[in-house]
Order: sequence, then C-alpha cells, then structure tokens
Amino acid sequence: MSIADKGYTHPEALVSTEWVAEHLQDPNVRLVESNEDPLVYPSGHIPGAVQIDWTADLNDPLRRDYIAATEFAALVSRFGITPETTVVLYGDRNNWWACYAFWVFQLFGHTNARILDGGRLKWEKEGRPLPRDVPKYAASTYPVPSERQDSAHRAFRAQVLTHSEAGGQLVDVRSPDEYTGAKLHMPEYPQEGAMRGGHIPGAKSVPWARAINPEDGTFKDAEQLKAIYLGEKHLDPSKATIAYCRIGERSSHTWFTLKYLLGFENIRNYDGSWTEWGNLVGVPVAKGPEPNA
Repeated sequence: MSIADKGYTHPEALVSTEWVAEHLQDPNVRLVESNEDPLVYPSGHIPGAVQIDWTADLNDPLRRDYIAATEFAALVSRFGITPETTVVLYGDRNNWWACYAFWVFQLFGHTNARILDGGRLKWEKEGRPLPRDVPKYAASTYPVPSERQDSAHRAFRAQVLTHSEAGGQLVDVRSPDEYTGAKLHMPEYPQEGAMRGGHIPGAKSVPWARAINPEDGTFKDAEQLKAIYLGEKHLDPSKATIAYCRIGERSSHTWFTLKYLLGFENIRNYDGSWTEWGNLVGVPVAKGPEPNA
C-alpha cells in the first residue's frame, strides 16, 4: 500500500524509500540522518545524507533548552539548506530521533520537512546502498527565524500541570513498566534520570511502537491508528492533547503520528517529560496500570 493510499490526514509529511531513491541527486532535497548514537552515521548512511546530532547540534550546551534561532540558521546553512529545501529526516530506532529533529525544525518554522517512512531500518532491509563518505555542500545563507514557535508545538511543565488538573488529554508513550512506575527507563537502559516512577495523572498509556509495523518500521495505516488512539483509548482529535515520554524523543514520534497522520488539531510535545516531572517537587504522580486497561 502506498503512503497516499493509507488514509492519512497529511500524507505529504511522509516519503517512501522509493521516493528517496528517485531524489538522491535532487539539489532541492537534503537528506538528514539523526540517531541516538552518533556513531551509526559514520558506519554507513543513505547517499548524500548529512548528520544532525540531537544533543550537540539541537540542544543548548548549558540550559535544558534548544539552540537559539541564530544557531539553527547557522546549522542548516552549513548543509546548504534554504527555506525552499525539502528536508527529509530519517534515523535509527524506528525514527524516534528523526521525528525529534523534525519537531525541532517545526519550532523554527521550517515546514518543508518530511519523514522517511520506515527510516534506516526499511532502507537497510531493502538492500539499498549505505556508503560511508561524508558529502559536502556549498553553504547557504538561511535567514534567522524571527522567533521559535514553541507555543504551537511544545508544552511546558506549568501548562502540563494545568492541563492534567483540568482533565485534558495526555498520552504517555513510554513502556508499560515505565507507566506503572515499575521502571524509570526502558529495560535495556540504566534506571536513572528521575527520583520517582509513575505517570502524570489522567494520562493514557499508548506505547509509541504501537503506531508502527515492527517488521520494517513503517507507520500503520490510518484505520489501524484510529482503532488504537480513537477507538481503544477514546482520544478526540479536536481536543487539546499533550504527549510525553522520558526526554521527549519517543513522544515526538507520537506527536508526529497524531498531528500529521490522524489530524489532531492541537497536539503538543512535552519535551521535559518524565525526567523533569519525576524530579519536580509537589507535582502529582500516579502509579499502577491505567484504569480499565
């Protein structure tokens, strides 16, 4: 089934591996790989792709925040990107970090961005080339964005608290054990980062991976996604919704799913997520399974 046939609200937000293969020499397209481990890119990447490191490139080195508008403009200028460039993002771990970088691009108003459906996993499974040479592009002069557009895409702790107390829609995309409070992180990771385990009161538990086909990392079609988020979890696309995880990377994947594939009108990512919430003094925490789960 093609992306156009999957029933998404905004199918243009995704591209296929076939589309990428056809546009490898397109000067108006820039492929960007973003991974959890920066050593993955040097081991081989899609031809012509550049690397954006989610920590070194997108995050401020001192504050728990993102880079300034001037730094974003300098970053993308380095790769020859202009506002007219179609930026196609992909990565490892079923595209968490690609969606995270895509989300940051939206904060700076670069809406001409796409996600490679299935990411690196699907590209590799199809036996497509992964050269190691690092491409070089003539630098551009990307105009400095007037301001970061946080309010449309990003939720802060005070807003999350107010939203939770008002009974607003919250989606916890972590693993079931993280949601119940049995673990502070995924099983294969060190159990650290927060003083307390559990979830934000009222949050629905929908692990991010339920949105993808595990064999190739592609997104499930719209009807399958609706069965999970709208049918099973009774989420309303017209209501304000906040997604969160541990540091905002997995929840950016769900943010993308709800916003672009299912057409949620007001969906924000709480990037402070459980690392912040689980360390805050005085905020409410719930433990145990989701009611009626």
